[in-house]
Amino acid sequence: MSARLMKKVLNEQHHLPQHVSGEEEEEEEENDSEPITRSSINPFDLLNDNDSEPENQGDELMSTNERLASYDDEEESSSLKPTAEVSTSNPKSKKKKKKKNKDSAVANKTGEDKELDLILENLSLNVNSSAEQPVSTKDKNKSVKQQAASILQVDPKCLNAENELRRIFGSKVVKSFVSSNQVGSSRQMRGVRGRVHYNLKKSVLVTPSDSWLRCDDSLSMQFLEIKNGYNYFRYVHSPSYSQSQRAFEAAKAINDINGIASILQHHPYHIDSLLTMAEYFAVLGEQQMSADAIARCLYALECAWHPMFNPLQGNCRLKFKHDTNKPIFTALFTHMKNLDRRGCHRSALEVCKLLLSLDSDDPMGAIFCIDYFALRAEEYAWLEKFSEEYKSDNSIWLFPNFSYSLAICRFYLEREACKDDCMDAEKASSSDLMKQALMLHPSVIKKLVAKVPLKDRTWTDILKHAFFWSDQTGIPSQDHLINIYVERNYLIWRLPDLQKLLSGAAKLVIETLESNKSELKDWACVRKEAFSSEKNEYGHLLVSEFSDSLSSIPRENLQQFMGVPRMMEGMQDENQFANLPGNGHAPRGVANRNALAVLFESMLPWVTYEDGVDGEPDDNQHDDHRQDNQ
Repeated sequence: MSARLMKKVLNEQHHLPQHVSGEEEEEEEENDSEPITRSSINPFDLLNDNDSEPENQGDELMSTNERLASYDDEEESSSLKPTAEVSTSNPKSKKKKKKKNKDSAVANKTGEDKELDLILENLSLNVNSSAEQPVSTKDKNKSVKQQAASILQVDPKCLNAENELRRIFGSKVVKSFVSSNQVGSSRQMRGVRGRVHYNLKKSVLVTPSDSWLRCDDSLSMQFLEIKNGYNYFRYVHSPSYSQSQRAFEAAKAINDINGIASILQHHPYHIDSLLTMAEYFAVLGEQQMSADAIARCLYALECAWHPMFNPLQGNCRLKFKHDTNKPIFTALFTHMKNLDRRGCHRSALEVCKLLLSLDSDDPMGAIFCIDYFALRAEEYAWLEKFSEEYKSDNSIWLFPNFSYSLAICRFYLEREACKDDCMDAEKASSSDLMKQALMLHPSVIKKLVAKVPLKDRTWTDILKHAFFWSDQTGIPSQDHLINIYVERNYLIWRLPDLQKLLSGAAKLVIETLESNKSELKDWACVRKEAFSSEKNEYGHLLVSEFSDSLSSIPRENLQQFMGVPRMMEGMQDENQFANLPGNGHAPRGVANRNALAVLFESMLPWVTYEDGVDGEPDDNQHDDHRQDNQ
């Protein structure tokens, strides 16, 4: 039903005589067996106005309004008629009627919030039919939880990084880039025989490539229960998958990367093996290969989803305590960081919402980076709404990332309001919010000065004050969260406007402390109450996991993970696998690449290498060998 039509229906129903309800109740008690005849109207026809053509909408609305008007008139007349008969046939019940009328008037005043539900009930429509997210109005606790779930609803269109790249660079640029890659792949296909294209299942999380193998059913998902309006699931391993998992654990125990690669030869979509190879490729600096392994992992995990599992609505749960559920958290978190490195911040935000909705305990710490992606994606209104509606044990306003990010969010919303001349005087200003953030987390400013870095003389003068001198608060949990915030969000503070906002708020804090020293003790008490534990409650979250910097290990330190005898066997098995019909893929070049990366890559079942144009040896390589021998 359209908004205008619904509004008109509500107005017409609102003007019905209120005294009729009390008399109808008495009539129903005396004539229970006598049915009340009403006009036959199909309210579901009203839903067709959204699917109709624009030129036919006017006629349909007119006919619908006429039917609703006749329906209201007949309903009013049918309700007044029997009440009149009852009043003439039973004069002794007038006092009872007056008393009931008074009670009904009080009920009408106190039940105004249920008016919409009653109207929709009279129309034989469900409240949930006109809303995108089903919210129950009868159970308050359930509605609150569903409201928290609705804020974490994921837009599937924004999950696709290619769509965001088209919005940023234009469809022509992205199309030319994709076509150039396809041309390069077609050139490399010369000399490769037996290539087969599979019709892969469509995916929401990633876009499967034509070179990927078909996913089997060795990994599945089991429905557990419905609790508090949420559907709980867990992943289940088949016997063949469990056998591969045991082989992976054995190879992992002795740090045998070759054994893990050999598992992928027989089970290309073994989740833990793909995650391990993605980690090794990232260490070697091969970010594209690492991202490809993560994408394959997510594709396999999505192919195993239960038919009832729809995580985009925010009402499905995968508890981290189940060992089989843990890989999807790691894969989503790594995929989120890969999207961020590509500049797809809106897609990273949607993945972060999905990650946060799967487990309310937030084992990966998605709550400590969701504000960053929202700011980078310029979703300021959503971030404020999220901070108000998302429910957790601790108030997220007290976390360092939200204390500062909400001030930044308000700063940009104030700019937009100034352009539209619609300032909201009820909300605190960005300067006040930034001042509160500095009073609650004073050590952030010194860490930002060193990390950004901020070299202006103004910051030197600010850090001279005793309140901002230390880079530690003495509370383990708070200091750890501050380190995570600075490592994750320091890039935002390179904008001059935000630096001006921060310095101005810092000066206001200094003036406040000089005029009223009791503020210092008050905020110290707030910090102790907010982070009351003497231990670091967030020690399981590594600061490096929230960093943009790419860690690397020297090549000589990787030799311990490589066993020469098993590697030769693995490479022989891989060659046999590559020669099987239907397993040929686009060959890759090895020139000017990391030798260890090529070595690890060669053990993957979907990778082949070109031997030169049309199978001929490369003369340049022979010349190089001759020069080396001389």
